[in-house]
Amino acid sequence: MRRKVTIQSIADFTGLSKFAVSRALSGKPGVSTQTRDMIFKAAGQLGYFKDSTTVQPPGELIDLDARKWSGTILILFPNIRYQNPDSLYWGPLFNGISTRLDQRGINVLTLTEPKDDSMFSLLNPEAIMGVITVGSISTPILAEIRSLGIPVMMVDHYDPSFPCDSIFTDNLSCMRELMNLVIKKGYRNYQFLGNIRDAQSFYERFLVFRASLEDNEIELKQNPSLNGPEIDNFRETFTAAVTEHGLPEVFVCANDIYALFALETMEIMGMPVPDNLVFTGFDNTHPNLPFLATVNVNKQLLGTRAVDHMLWRILNPGTSYEKILIQADLIVRD
Repeated sequence: MRRKVTIQSIADFTGLSKFAVSRALSGKPGVSTQTRDMIFKAAGQLGYFKDSTTVQPPGELIDLDARKWSGTILILFPNIRYQNPDSLYWGPLFNGISTRLDQRGINVLTLTEPKDDSMFSLLNPEAIMGVITVGSISTPILAEIRSLGIPVMMVDHYDPSFPCDSIFTDNLSCMRELMNLVIKKGYRNYQFLGNIRDAQSFYERFLVFRASLEDNEIELKQNPSLNGPEIDNFRETFTAAVTEHGLPEVFVCANDIYALFALETMEIMGMPVPDNLVFTGFDNTHPNLPFLATVNVNKQLLGTRAVDHMLWRILNPGTSYEKILIQADLIVRD
């Protein structure tokens, strides 16, 4: 039997005092944001939150159509540049969410994650039946939602300190299909391009990239700066990397946008794209870019299914959490 995770065991794991851990987990002041984040992540890794998760006893599950819907669902966006309803990726996904909620007669409330104020000082939590998070929401905000007991559905994000339902593109299968295609064409020199700390999906794509090279006995020569560039410093990071180390045969990009940034940076550098250099993308947000291949993610379907499962969770609050994977299509170009 697994031993129960206690405040003391988290304190021992982090090297912090039991007092600090207790205040952080209860949302009380006196603990810095950085320390609070570390405590929540450690608690999640140790399984602290699973100990308090109630499991619905076996029985008949309630279907979505068992009730007539009304009320409000909050759509929460992160306070991160490029992750908003105007994005070529997040925009269609948000349309899928809002269209489905409208079909069910449910009101949509959108909010960008606040930097300083308590999120629920801006609105009444009792008026919100559920929260759908879109992208990378910070751990303290998730902790605040947890304290209110509001059901949460995460889209394209994972936080070990916050067990809940989530939905992703099937990054592992799709990236494996893409890598098999490129490797069969005989390329041997690869670089992954994109910050794998920005999103769980980027990290999963990098894991498959690395495993695919290993499975085919291709040496991994990854430049660490290229799988960790911050968006705002991308141009400087990319320029320094290719100036010092040269170009690979293939840039496997975390998404189409990173490929776009790379091509724009090469143009600014006055560096023509050689005939033996190819790019692969992901998400299919820039169909006019010269990709060897990309992956067409059905963004609207991600939003639609997120709503369906959010409503199912409201009706079946005690069942085990689920991770839903949506298959995507590989698009091969010249």
